[in-house]
Amino acid sequence: MIEQAQNDAGALAVSLRAVTRRFEGGVLALEKLNLTVAAGEFLAILGPSGCGKSTLLRLVAGLDRPNEGMVQVGPDGVPPRGSIAYVFQDPHLMPWRNVIDNVALPLELRGESKSHRRAIAMAAIERVRLADAGRRYPNQLSGGMRMRVSLARALVTEPKLLLLDEPFAALDELTRQMLDEQLYELWRERSMTVLFVTHAVHEAVFLSRRAIVMTRRPGRIILDHVSDLPELRGIWTRTEPAFMKECRVLYKALEWGAR
Repeated sequence: MIEQAQNDAGALAVSLRAVTRRFEGGVLALEKLNLTVAAGEFLAILGPSGCGKSTLLRLVAGLDRPNEGMVQVGPDGVPPRGSIAYVFQDPHLMPWRNVIDNVALPLELRGESKSHRRAIAMAAIERVRLADAGRRYPNQLSGGMRMRVSLARALVTEPKLLLLDEPFAALDELTRQMLDEQLYELWRERSMTVLFVTHAVHEAVFLSRRAIVMTRRPGRIILDHVSDLPELRGIWTRTEPAFMKECRVLYKALEWGAR
């Protein structure tokens, strides 16, 4: 486990003010939602299915726009190119490209030279502990390995804001815990803000410094909770009484929000 606290210089702050998102047909996903995320913070987002968690991420990423209110990323609201990365629940890897070429894709689209992008891609692959799989293709990888490739691809642009939408939901529990620990280490050693959507309370507690819980649609925040857990975390963390105490706080809010 890395013991050096992260430096959040250059990370992007996020602000949503009175944000409402209404879809065609009158479906109200979010209503008058306010949220501020500090630069360098790791925020977990929980709530019932359909409460607007993914919509919130898409708004922050600039993939969607609110009907009302304002979404601001960074001090002037215009994040630099390549400063935001998005990891979906499905890895979305190109089956005809090997791991290195999949990870290097964002740099290729940015016009980087082949030698430069492959060097950066290999460094990102090593960060997620897949150095020996660089020449393999997606169909030769396990589900957990494919998600690590997806995470490495998100890291190659050195993002200042990382958005993750239930990236480990389809994995077995042991693989999921391993990737949680890797992601936590990456956050601590990198300068970035992280917004992490999950349905798993234990995952949210392990990863985050702060967690919000949303209600059923239209999504509103009913709990904004700062964790009391120490910064240094590892496999032992999930067995400690303090960890279970944090879980109970989030479970209670989820139960209330699902009503």
